[in-house]
Amino acid sequence: MVTRSKTAKPRLVLIGNGMAGIRTLEELLNIAPGKYSISVVGEENHFNYNRIMLSPVLAGEKQVDQIILNNEEWYQRNDIFLFKGEKAIRIDRARRLVHMASGLSLPYDKLVLATGSKPAVLPVPGNQLNHILTFREIRDVNRMLQLSKSLRHVAVVGGGLLGLEAANGLRQQGMDVTVVHASDFLLNKQLDETAARLLQQTLEAKGIRFCLNARTSAFHGDGQGNVKCIAFNDGRTLDVDMVVTATGITPNVELANNSGLQCNNGILVNDTLQTFDPSIYAVGECVQHRGRLFGLVAPLYDQARVCANHLAEMGIARYVQKPEATQLKITGINAFSAGDFLGQEDSECITFHDHDQGHYRKLVIQNGRLTGAILYGDTQDGAWFFDLIQQQADIRAWRDRLIFGKDFCLDTPSTPSFPVAA
Repeated sequence: MVTRSKTAKPRLVLIGNGMAGIRTLEELLNIAPGKYSISVVGEENHFNYNRIMLSPVLAGEKQVDQIILNNEEWYQRNDIFLFKGEKAIRIDRARRLVHMASGLSLPYDKLVLATGSKPAVLPVPGNQLNHILTFREIRDVNRMLQLSKSLRHVAVVGGGLLGLEAANGLRQQGMDVTVVHASDFLLNKQLDETAARLLQQTLEAKGIRFCLNARTSAFHGDGQGNVKCIAFNDGRTLDVDMVVTATGITPNVELANNSGLQCNNGILVNDTLQTFDPSIYAVGECVQHRGRLFGLVAPLYDQARVCANHLAEMGIARYVQKPEATQLKITGINAFSAGDFLGQEDSECITFHDHDQGHYRKLVIQNGRLTGAILYGDTQDGAWFFDLIQQQADIRAWRDRLIFGKDFCLDTPSTPSFPVAA
């Protein structure tokens, strides 16, 4: 361990080289450049990259170098020392040291945990067989691309956003793909049944098959350690060469737990993203704030901004949870949802369904304000609807034409591009 001179900068260590942690540094460098001597510890052997763009990489639409957000030059220019391929295993909070698996130790004055999340593993027999993969990192994508050259039949377990994006990517690689989902319709946390059925029809036209209401009970092998079959609770089976599990994520709290930080499902933080140790902050998918966990980019970036504000010792920001919007990232398929699209007992619901065009819209209104929206097929008004939800805008003057979108509600409409409304 190196001692500091009295004039040395305070030391900031970031554990986690992902999107939330590096965004925190970007925000900090904007408002307080040069305030800290910064080190970053990252388990992956890559510079910071856009994790949500792994799906286009799997589909062959992008290359890995195209999704790098901060290259080597950025770290060097900002005097950030990056420990790639290093795992932090324990924090000595009394001595303010981060111990790594390699034996190195890093001293800190301020510490930010951005350890992210881990893909959920199905707790069923056979889950350790070969060719059962997750979809989380660049190495997962590389492995899938490698196996797709020699294997034929793949099952994607999980019909959520990530599962459908994996299924589309593997189909683009020429594999026979079946999506296995425990619910009776896809994206059941992001869409209603009508929109989900439209989505399923579109994906079936791309050659993807579906096995719904199917709960995996076991994986069976071929005698050589490779997966060959999925068994379901109802007695059905599915022959496979490869399985990709996309059944959710869990906050990675291993390091925090090992270091005596208070955790529940995630690392507990207050409105400044500070843990119960005042010198340690946490952001991203690893945190739990006011009982809630996070998996989308927008709240992670909001957390980064607040955390950076307090690292800069400005002390004027607090993290406030906001409504969230989700969008499917499959070329040629447009699906969007935001807010409380299921509604409450006293909510109003407006729907529009153009069967010929395959367009569907659902708006949920409560007390004269838009509280939720689902768009399928034509999602161009999604951002505007989301703004109305976030602003809690009074939409009563537009209620009767709100379903047709922004062009039909503002004083200076442009040429409408929603064909049925036009």
